[in-house]
Order: sequence, then structure tokens, then C-alpha cells
Amino acid sequence: MNIDQYKISKKINLAQTTTFKEIEDAKEKLKQVRRKISELQDTMYAHGKYNMLICLQGMDTSGKDSLVREVFKDVNARGVVVHSFKAPTSAELKHDFLWRHYVALPMRGKICVFNRTHYENVLVTRVHPEYILGENIPSVTGLDDLDDAFYHKRMERIVNFEEHIAESGTIILKFFLHLSKDEQKRRLLRRLRKKNKNWKFSKDDLNERKSWDAYQECYEDAINRTSNDFAPWYIVPADDKATSRLIVAESILQSLKKYKDMVEPTLDEETLSHLDEFERQLKND
Repeated sequence: MNIDQYKISKKINLAQTTTFKEIEDAKEKLKQVRRKISELQDTMYAHGKYNMLICLQGMDTSGKDSLVREVFKDVNARGVVVHSFKAPTSAELKHDFLWRHYVALPMRGKICVFNRTHYENVLVTRVHPEYILGENIPSVTGLDDLDDAFYHKRMERIVNFEEHIAESGTIILKFFLHLSKDEQKRRLLRRLRKKNKNWKFSKDDLNERKSWDAYQECYEDAINRTSNDFAPWYIVPADDKATSRLIVAESILQSLKKYKDMVEPTLDEETLSHLDEFERQLKND
């Protein structure tokens, strides 16, 4: 699969970017890819010098939760951690906006998924700027202070944050699950109709849907300003869930394969020279 077709290396226009792609036998292909991811994560864990941060963003119903479940199904439980960031707590609001994300970063050897990410701070808060007032920032006295320059400066801080952790060994991949408005409507209706799904529905989903165009503008601006070599964005067509899962999984696999220095450690010479002896001791125990 040519993953580079989804990787953002130049400015994009979301309205002109497809939300639908269907890959034949995507479910079966995913099974193969996720097993390989599991093997490479085991190596990364043993190697102990790298970790990986997967950032998932998308409109409501874009399939983030189920993607996490399906892509990482075969990864050792000790090797993957998932954080779903909701509205900041009162304690989190007493820190800078990146603090809660920094402390959630993975240890070396692990994969961490941010299901909704630090980008919520330049997406949701840009559509609903009143949320920023809860941060009690000294320079912000009212909504008039929350102009484009404020959010663009915040994006610069996000880029600096990502560059810093990348230099420390974090492999960063960011995915925008690009869903069409019509497909979102179908999925919301499905939530209402299916008893085992309607617990997911909230009237807030409909309120946020009214801001669809505003969100698309904010996503486009954020992606264009923050995609780079050390933390690239991928725009994943998300109208077909099986295909979007495979694209994300393949992107992860191909990224991990690039790290040729990531190998399992070997035993020291002294231990290697006594392996037969150790085996005899165990057999005679």
C-alpha cells in the first residue's frame, strides 16, 4: 500500500479531499498487518529506546474507538496504552494546556494512543472559544483576545512540544479520520435505532453537527500548520471503517519498519557461554 498518498506534505483543502475509499478484503488484510505490528512492538519493548504516539482526531462517529480496538487487538496488553481526553478537569485547568498530555506520554518501548488529543485545544476551543476562559490565562481577559493569532501561537507550541518528544525517541503519527457529513448522519441515526448503540447518543452530537463547517475549517488550518517530518498528519478516508482501519494500521507498520536500529538485545558473552550449563541445571532441578 502506498501510504504516502495519505501523508500531508503540502497544504490541503479538506473539501477537495475524499472521505471514501474501499479496499478489497480490508478486514483480512488488517489481521495480517496487526500481527506484524505486535511483533515489532515486542521488539521495540525489548530494545527500550523508542516509543510511539498515535494521535487520532475526527468528527463524532468517525470510528476512533472501534479503530483502536481493531488495530491493536493483537498487541500485548503491556505494550499499548490508550488515553481518551475529555473536557479538562478543574485540576488540569490549573496547568498549561499541554500538561495533561505530556504526563500521559508512553514509556520507552510502548505504543500510546491519544483518542482525541492535544489538538482539541485548537479545535473545540476555537469553535467554542468560551472554553478557554476556564484556563484563567493572564493575557486573556475576554473573548476578543481569542483571535487567529492566539490559536496560531498555540499551534506553534504544539509543534515545539512534538519536536521535543520526537528528539527524545517518540515516533509520532497523527491521523485525521475524514468523515463525510452524510455518513455521520447515517451513523447517528444508527445509534438512535439500535438498542445496543443508543447509549452512545447525546443531544450534544446534534449541536456539534451544526458547527460542521467551522470544525472543517479549524481542522484544515491545524493540519496545514502542524504537519511535518517528525510528526506527520495523515488524512484517512473514514466513510468505510474497514478501509480506514487498514490504512492506519499499515501506516503504523511501515513507520516502525523504518527503524532498522530497533532490534532485540542479545545476551552478554558470559551468559551465552554457559547456556548449556543453565539448561542442564533446569533439567536436573
